[in-house]
Amino acid sequence: MLLSLGGFFELYDLFQTGYISSGLLAENIFHLGSAGIFGISDQAAFASATFFGLFLGASLLTPYADRFGRRITFMFALAWYGCFSLLMAFQHHAEGVIFCRFLVGVGLGLELVTIDTYLTEWVPTHLRSRAFAFAFFIQFLSVPAVALMSWWLVPQTFFGLSGWRYVVIAGALCSLVIWLVRKNLPESARWLAQQGRYEEAHHVVSAMEKRCGVAVSPAYIQADAVVELPRKGTFKEIWSAQYRSRTLMLMTMNFFQAIGFFGFGNWLPALLSGKGTSVTHSLLYAFFITLAYPLGSLICSRYADKIENKWQIVLSSLMTVIFGTLFAFQTSAIMLIICGFLITYSNAWLTYSYHAYQTEIFPTHIRARAVGFCYSFSRLSTVFSSIMIGLILQYAGTQGVIAFIVFSMLVVMLVIGLFGPKTRGINLEKI
Repeated sequence: MLLSLGGFFELYDLFQTGYISSGLLAENIFHLGSAGIFGISDQAAFASATFFGLFLGASLLTPYADRFGRRITFMFALAWYGCFSLLMAFQHHAEGVIFCRFLVGVGLGLELVTIDTYLTEWVPTHLRSRAFAFAFFIQFLSVPAVALMSWWLVPQTFFGLSGWRYVVIAGALCSLVIWLVRKNLPESARWLAQQGRYEEAHHVVSAMEKRCGVAVSPAYIQADAVVELPRKGTFKEIWSAQYRSRTLMLMTMNFFQAIGFFGFGNWLPALLSGKGTSVTHSLLYAFFITLAYPLGSLICSRYADKIENKWQIVLSSLMTVIFGTLFAFQTSAIMLIICGFLITYSNAWLTYSYHAYQTEIFPTHIRARAVGFCYSFSRLSTVFSSIMIGLILQYAGTQGVIAFIVFSMLVVMLVIGLFGPKTRGINLEKI
């Protein structure tokens, strides 16, 4: 629950991209088209800066979670992004907003990967997928929350501050409160054992057993432990013959799934506006559509552990292809909401499936490093796809953007369906 609450405010912060942009435009901080500071729309630059920061955080900093531990890493990352998010709320120029957003992204990239790694190491084999589905139910409650708050606050001004600033401030302050609560989280017992710290691992597991009301394990005796030197993971190891194909598979999957997920999620108000709805109505419609994020994860938690994760990724991508195509041809408000809701449902299904899947297929001593590197390609793709979607929306409209998303999800289906190993019911170290 504590991990999920931390993830709640991370996703809240992440999904602000599309919702607060109209407020930044109204305050003349952001500008459209070539009037932007980089010669492109400031909204596109804002999104790209976010995901470039996510790329650097996930690719360069996640190895520290393997070196120093899961707990201290995500505590650092949470404090980092909360502070810089708060600082962003008081910027008055596009340069300051975009630079702070880049720094926020660095913390988010590190935090999201560490949460996934921590969760998969604590949950029993038969509950891994269900645990991820429920965790994302909590985290995805942030998406309708930020949509509703944006619909209410962005058009307003309170005490001389524009409404978009309050949307940012709320997320930043709450994340810092969660930081204080999460100080009591234990370290990953699996990571401690891999480091040779068996007594600490036993203490952590015993404390967890006591809280869960199950029989506490016998007292730790040094002779009971299998003495082996801690394994130090290296970047080179993820390219060994044993893991090379998995690394390439996840790099490709992450690159293309991000186009479908964030291409629709972050640009939803703009896509609805492109269908002829007003800013206020597009934000209201977006709120109803984004309810599918938490509802989808909650419903999926009922069957998450009954289907192989690789096939859940394939089926959820297929669902996005079908309803994404239908969305492109709708004109009525009710059909836009229905199709958008079902696309969002499929994205929620895809999200918990691939987050669980990519943490399962690497061993403990390189898990954070490998997942962070592969996951960073989803952020790298979004740096460029944010700009591409902005251009496609400008010249080819909503239908062009949906076609781009559909193609990306077809690639995800093929690469996971053909090359993904099975993981259901298998111990982490044996996959």
